[in-house]
Amino acid sequence: MNIVVCVKYVPDAQADRTFNATDNTTDRENVDGLLSELDEYAVEAALKLVEASEGEVTVVTVGPDQAADAIKKALQMGADKGVHIKDDAIHGSDAPATSLVLAEAIKKLSADGQPDLVITGMASTDGTMGVVPTMLAERLGLPAVTYASELTVDGGKATIRRDGDVSTQTIEASLPALVSVTDQINEPRYPSFKGIMAAKKKPVETWGIADLGVDASQVGLDAAWTKVASFAARPPRTQGTIVTDEGDGGQKLAAFLAERKFI
Repeated sequence: MNIVVCVKYVPDAQADRTFNATDNTTDRENVDGLLSELDEYAVEAALKLVEASEGEVTVVTVGPDQAADAIKKALQMGADKGVHIKDDAIHGSDAPATSLVLAEAIKKLSADGQPDLVITGMASTDGTMGVVPTMLAERLGLPAVTYASELTVDGGKATIRRDGDVSTQTIEASLPALVSVTDQINEPRYPSFKGIMAAKKKPVETWGIADLGVDASQVGLDAAWTKVASFAARPPRTQGTIVTDEGDGGQKLAAFLAERKFI
């Protein structure tokens, strides 16, 4: 079974994240970054499927130089090879453009045979839109089964369990297919020392949009359907209010909450 996993390099949620003042895009260069935690579940799901049968896992990412770290982490976990799409023209791309670049990269990888599965996380931890998987499936002409909290592949079909607020659904799709997974599907493994050393020898290709047949006018901030209009720094935390309970603490607390329309 051959599986392609789409991963993303994102700013660390624990870091001081911000936007570029020049164009209001996410600052990915002046902040610590990492493989999106939600994408680790997608990598783990792919590895489990391959370990249960045979095949290989290819990870694909789109981003600047630092995005290579996302591929590196996936290779250390056990993926077989990686593809890094890196091009200055991609800067500022939104979800439609990102799905276009990923789709063309997967088509290029499919020259030797279409992958059985394309697996993604449920969303990125920076944009949190969750729309790229479905857009990508549409561009590839694949059935999309999304938000999987359980995934099995057998007899040429993929079966997922999707847990909703009030019900659980079982959904099937014939292969090849695209599956997005949630953070309930598994527990991602930590890279072992053996995996870290082995990753150094695994192949990683770097492509630009010209290699994919994508025109620069189709990507980037100028082609984006959505843009950040403005942003402001979060105000500094102020000292809290201390309520001295002299028998009327409950009334003071209720008044405090009511004044701020919390009750």
